[in-house]
Amino acid sequence: MALRPVMAAIRVTEGLPCFRAFVGLGANLGPARENLQAALAELQSLPWTSLESVSSFYVTKAVGTDGPDYLNAVAALSTSLAPHELLSALLVTELKLGRERPRPLAPRTLDLDLLWMEGAKRDSKMLTLPHPRMTERAFVQEPLAELLGKLRPKSTDPQPLSPSARAQLAAQQGISLE
Repeated sequence: MALRPVMAAIRVTEGLPCFRAFVGLGANLGPARENLQAALAELQSLPWTSLESVSSFYVTKAVGTDGPDYLNAVAALSTSLAPHELLSALLVTELKLGRERPRPLAPRTLDLDLLWMEGAKRDSKMLTLPHPRMTERAFVQEPLAELLGKLRPKSTDPQPLSPSARAQLAAQQGISLE
């Protein structure tokens, strides 16, 4: 009797180390909420990965460019994928859900950013971890702080900015709960 693929994946991952990863989600074109929900479903279905929790959705102004407001969130994953494997999966998910890249900072149907991965530091052309601008963006800091409050704390989790620094970013960049 052949094993179903899901069962085979469960057996293969048994005993593999899992790492917590934080992914930023954003969209400002098309049905943004539906695009973020579809992306979360895709993240949940990644091999050797589970979705631990998701922040609320936040409405934010476009940063560094013109365009419609964004809908943003941060998700926490538990994964056995290596950082570049997870990044590749995020890029595939963006394409699958209609992401186009006509120019840097262009409005988008979906944007998935690998923000932080437990124990990983990278500085390559394709991937920098931690994400180099995560402390400069209210649309990362507010959902991240909320999400960390929901999760079982780990000593390796990223530390959000102080509440006063987050409030200053929020005032400068414009952010509110959906």
